[in-house]
Amino acid sequence: MTLDANRKDKALKTILLSREEIERQLSMTEVLEVVENAFKLKARGKAIMPCKIYLDLPQYHGDFRAMPAYIDGSAGMKWVSVYPDNRRYNLPAVMALIILSDPNDSYPLAIMDGTHITNMRTAAAGGVAAKYLARKNSSVIGMIGAGKQAETQLLAINEVLPEIKEVKVFSLSLEMSRKFAREMGDRLDLDFCPVETVEAAADADVVVTTTYATSPVVLKRHIKPGTHINAIGADAEGKQELEAALLSGARVIIDDLEQACHSGEINVPLSRGQITVEDIYCSLGEVVAGMKKGRENDTEITIFDSTGLAIQDIVCAKLAYEKARGKEISAFDFFALD
Repeated sequence: MTLDANRKDKALKTILLSREEIERQLSMTEVLEVVENAFKLKARGKAIMPCKIYLDLPQYHGDFRAMPAYIDGSAGMKWVSVYPDNRRYNLPAVMALIILSDPNDSYPLAIMDGTHITNMRTAAAGGVAAKYLARKNSSVIGMIGAGKQAETQLLAINEVLPEIKEVKVFSLSLEMSRKFAREMGDRLDLDFCPVETVEAAADADVVVTTTYATSPVVLKRHIKPGTHINAIGADAEGKQELEAALLSGARVIIDDLEQACHSGEINVPLSRGQITVEDIYCSLGEVVAGMKKGRENDTEITIFDSTGLAIQDIVCAKLAYEKARGKEISAFDFFALD
């Protein structure tokens, strides 16, 4: 993707990609492919990714996160916010901006919306996890949480598990569950069933949690043998969706150990001594790269602890940039070149 070093002869411009343009450029199939490869490259030591930096603003009921990374010839950073109360302003709870740079000389190749990329790459991570960790004959998905991330998680999992037939949906608002079922029912040829309890939704082959919970929502007694869980919601210190006893009795796979210990599903049980780092089986990248085995049998419970990795953002940003470059896209001279 990198360009020649002689900028003066290239009339280089930084392109701007809006959310609408990103949506036109990226499909879930493509995002699943590049995110799966990103996990593999990370496991093989071919990525540079410091842990995300948090700017906590409790007085505003939100936080900002800076996420830099280098992978596969591309460098960049995502600046993302998480403001759960944004629905009152008719704004997304998660909003992001990505800067993609040429590592040869640091020139900003693109500045783009990162909100849609965040939704897509997080879902793709869940899809990759389901591909490698869920039972191949999984037919029922239980969605706990019915927001935007639940939508994209379902789209990703539906692509990698061909036997899916039914989706159970639970939200604190039954109307939200029904709305999710109506809207996703128009997009996917699946049977949707809004349910009124977490326990009903958790009676599934694959369970996806996408809440803002700070105390356990899913308990060990809710989960039957052989279930795979994508734990997506816990992405900051103090967040927790799963009971510690559920974690200690399952095969736990993380995306990045340092991030997960700080802000993933395992962060609270670790801080309380309910589990130890030794209870973590491996990273998803190690499974994808064939360095570790995923599911051992059809009765074990597997859990993917997703914190969200900057390398996922960068490979998706690279894909969007390469597809958009050369088209009639807004661009400008970022620096005055002599």
